[in-house]
Parts: sequence; structure tokens; C-alpha cells
Amino acid sequence: MHTPTKISGGHLLAAAAIAMMGLSAPASAQDAKDYPNRPVQLVIGYGAGTIGDVSMRIVAQKLTDQLGKPFVVENRPGAAGVIAAKAATMAAPDGYTLLLTGNSYAINTTWFKSVPYNVLKDFAPISTVASFDFLVVTRKGSPFKSMKDVIAYAKANPGKLNIATLSPGTTQNLAVELLKVVSGVKVTAVPFRSSPEAANALLRGDVDIDMDSYAPLRGLLDGQKIDVIATTGRQRVPFLKGVPTVAESGVPNFDVSSWNGIAAPAGVPKPIIDKLSAAISKALEAPDVQATGARLGMQMHGSTPDQLQERMKGDIAKWSNLIETAHIPKHD
Repeated sequence: MHTPTKISGGHLLAAAAIAMMGLSAPASAQDAKDYPNRPVQLVIGYGAGTIGDVSMRIVAQKLTDQLGKPFVVENRPGAAGVIAAKAATMAAPDGYTLLLTGNSYAINTTWFKSVPYNVLKDFAPISTVASFDFLVVTRKGSPFKSMKDVIAYAKANPGKLNIATLSPGTTQNLAVELLKVVSGVKVTAVPFRSSPEAANALLRGDVDIDMDSYAPLRGLLDGQKIDVIATTGRQRVPFLKGVPTVAESGVPNFDVSSWNGIAAPAGVPKPIIDKLSAAISKALEAPDVQATGARLGMQMHGSTPDQLQERMKGDIAKWSNLIETAHIPKHD
């Protein structure tokens, strides 16, 4: 007669855990195989027509074509993207709610005293979508022909040079704060609510320099009303190869570039994340996507989820260090 083997409580728990692991993996794989079987919502914390909105709509259309179900953009502007991020954290972790993420969320982590989410823990990174540097521009006829001219004037006239930026806490605004820290100059950042307001102030002579992305400045560049004297990233931008970077112009520790990507609520099965990441990268390789991005001054490129997470971590550390070094008070 067979004698039943005695199994301890610990062994029972271990056996149950192994059984559950065996069941969960195929279920996640099946989820990915069937995904998506209904429309997917892509939440954006900025208004229609912004560079983040435009880049996401390009990708959303390509994902719709690739995966066979609509990827629908929903704009939820306000509070520097916090409203959209909070909404995403409340969504089911099933891959049917996605979020535009980016370096603005890295800034928010240290700019605000607190935010209702942890950007590194409450979201599952999927892929980058686009990156873009900013342009340092002056109006035609300005005495500033290079970034070296700007630095020299600022050193000789502390506090008198006015640089237009967008609202405090934006990448453009913090770029000016970084310039002050790494170059030792005293300049005045003049914030505006929108890019057109900042550009008009430059044309009127209310400010000396404007620092903004290519898209809102393109019309003035084409109309030869402004000149680009530098770009803000580590390398020269492809469509302005003749324009040096700020770093090349005597400020070697200056490097500012903006980026955006797509994330999901934490807990979405990894096979779905991987499927989306691969689909986004494929979408961004399309010639028409590359061409559209170039016209807007964006470099369209995907990444792995891990690469996106590392980029976010790096930017959080970078902007946190600047805010602390520049003694910028945190905001409610």
C-alpha cells in the first residue's frame, strides 16, 4: 500500500507559488497576443497643438494602423502635466490607458514640494518618442552674433541681459538657470505664458535673447526676422549644422535637451509593454514620421523600457541638483 508523503506547510506554499507562476506567464502572453482588442487612450497633459501633442498624434496614428485598434489622444492640460499623470495612475493596469511622459515629469519631481504620484514607481516606461534641443535666438540687427558675445556682455553688465523663457519650471526656464550656474553670469529670465508672447517680446526689443524650441520659431526664421546663435544640446542639431552648441561656445558644462515618451500605469503585463515598445519603435522608423519630426525640429526615436527609465532617473538627478544649487524654492 502506498504511504502518502507528508508535506509541510512551507512546502505547500512553495508548491502553490510555483503553480501560480506557471499559470500567470501564459496568461500574460495571451493578453499580449490579443492586445489591443478595443480602443487605447493616450493621455496628454498639454493642450492641442503643442509639440508633445503633435508628436503623440503622429505615433497614435501609426499605432492605430499597425495594431488595428484606435489609439485615441485625450488632452488633459493643467498643473504642468500633474492632472494627466494622476488620471493615468487611477486607470486599470491593462494597457488601455497610456500617458505622455517626458523630462517635464522629471522636473516636477523636484520643482514641486509634492506630487500625487511617484514617476519612477507608479508608471511602467514603454519607449521614448522624440527629443529636441532648444535654440538661442536674437532679433535681426542684434549686437549678439554668438553665444560668446552674450556671455561677455552678461559678465560686463550683471543682471542687465534679459532672456525670454516660458513659465517657471519649464525646461526653457530652467535652461537659463543652468546657464547662470555653469557660466557664473547674472542674467534675468523673463517668463512668458506662451512661445508667441516670448517671440514678440524679442522682436519688440523687450528682451535680448529668446530660448525656445524650433517649431514655434520656424516662421520667424523663415521670414529672416531672427538669427540662431546657438543650440542647447550636446551635439549640433541635424537641420542647423552650421550653428554651434552653447557648450562649443565657451560654456562646456551646458547641455539641455527636451524629450517625451510613452508610459503606462505600473502593473501592466510585461509582454504588453514589450509589444507596445516594439510597435512604437517601428512606427518612428517610418520615413514620413522622420520627415514630419524633422520639419518640427524633433528627432523621432524609440527606446527600450529600461532605457526610458534610465533617462528619467538621470533627468531627475540633473534637475534636482540644479534646483538645489541655484536655491530655487520648491512650489506648492
